[in-house]
Amino acid sequence: MERSETITRANMTNVGDFIFLGFSDQSDFQGFLFGIFLVIYMSIIIGNGLIILMTKFDPGLRTPMYFFLGNFSFLEICYTSVTLPRMLKDFWTQNKHISLLSCAVQMCFFLILGVTECLLLAVMSYDRYVAICKPLYYPLIMNHKTCVQLVVGAWISGMPIQIGQVCQVFSLPFCDSNRLDHVFCDIPPLLKLACGDTSLNEILVYADAFLFGMVPFLLILNSYIRIITTIMKLPSTMGRSKAFSTCSSHLTVVGLFFMSASISYFQPKSSQSTGAGKVLSLFYTIVTPMFNPVIYSLRNKDVIMAMRKLWP
Repeated sequence: MERSETITRANMTNVGDFIFLGFSDQSDFQGFLFGIFLVIYMSIIIGNGLIILMTKFDPGLRTPMYFFLGNFSFLEICYTSVTLPRMLKDFWTQNKHISLLSCAVQMCFFLILGVTECLLLAVMSYDRYVAICKPLYYPLIMNHKTCVQLVVGAWISGMPIQIGQVCQVFSLPFCDSNRLDHVFCDIPPLLKLACGDTSLNEILVYADAFLFGMVPFLLILNSYIRIITTIMKLPSTMGRSKAFSTCSSHLTVVGLFFMSASISYFQPKSSQSTGAGKVLSLFYTIVTPMFNPVIYSLRNKDVIMAMRKLWP
């Protein structure tokens, strides 16, 4: 028994760190990639930061919808900051090693914030449902206390399960290779390096993705089916147009995020492409947060007016 435990511990310590392969096949373009990702990161911080400032200080944007939008923008900055600074450092130094502890911490924050994004998108869709389908009760239902409780719930609901997921993954022995063919620490590429039986872990990944990904998406879908049904009953064409315009930006963000993330996590292991997985992961972790401020600003007159106040 003792000998078996010693062997297991030895296997687990064979890998002391991981090496991100990332875009190492594009060795001649590392400087170019650093510049591109730096511009993307700065645009994410500036764009989402402006939305936070506007929703915080503009009196016209002190409504539940913009309260949620400000929290969502803050979340996007946190979400990208888990992965992008590390990627920029790897591009700049060409040192792509990451310790097991750093990898576990990165993955833990990445999963927690990813779950928060799914839940917060569901909360935002519920807000639009109440505003359009129950406008007379909107101030009563979506009072400040309820809004704060919904946001706090979105932030903390997934923490225990995601921490447990990380502990499960890093309890596996990594003894075959430390070359992680990805751009950050995520569960699917790490499971490929584990030399033990990962079937239970894969089931847990699917269950987690269903609980915190598919269920919020179905709730969003249900909200928008009811919203669209209500909008179609409006007598005024102008009223329908205004209602659609307030929902279209949120629907666009939901579609971009959930489609790329669901393909990445629900794709069967046998048909997974490493290259496609990396591109998809960049899409829902970097590209979507970069376009969110633009998407929410283009068809939103209140946000455009608030921007004009910042730059008179």
